[in-house]
Formats: sequence, structure tokens, C-alpha cells
Amino acid sequence: MRSLLFKNLTSNDKHRKIIVSSEIVDKKGVRSVTHRHFVCLVKEIKDDEIIAPAPYVYVLKEHNSKDQTGRFFCKIKGNMHVAVEKRVFLIVFMHTLRINLELVPAGVKKH
Repeated sequence: MRSLLFKNLTSNDKHRKIIVSSEIVDKKGVRSVTHRHFVCLVKEIKDDEIIAPAPYVYVLKEHNSKDQTGRFFCKIKGNMHVAVEKRVFLIVFMHTLRINLELVPAGVKKH
């Protein structure tokens, strides 16, 4: 069984785009829940007034043998400068990925 959810939110006045997807998969007695989240923000730079935040990567992986569950989380933040027709823009983005795994007993259906 597979369940998907997808959201695409765009704000032209705030120059922001958010993309979210979630997926739930039951396969061979294991339920996998995956969440992806992407945010992109565009700001015009005038006279070096905007200082770009420092990029970073955060990764967490856990496994619980007793409960037979696993968890993975990754967050990436970054930025870039783009020049278009003598205008300079700062593009800031963040991507997160979260995966949860759990053992589902046979015959049990839950969401």
C-alpha cells in the first residue's frame, strides 16, 4: 500500500516557494513514512544590506532494536547570489528529509 501527499505553495508577493511531499509505504511488514520539505526565498540585495547566513548540514540517524524502529533526519541550509540585469539577488534555501521506519505486525492496518 502507498499513500502520497504533495503540496506546492508559491507566494509571489513574498518571493517564497514551499514544496512539501509525504509518502507512506507498507511493504513486507515495514511501514516507511517519508517527509520532504523544501523552502526557497528570494531577496534583492541593495548596497550589500543583506548578509547571507552560513550554510550547514545536519544529519541524525537512530535505530531502536527493542522497538524495531528507525529514524533518519537530514537538514540542509544554503544560499547563493544571482545577478540578473545589474540586479543582485540572494536565494536562501532549506531542504529537510525525515524518514521513519517501524515494524507493522501482520494484519494490522493503521495510518
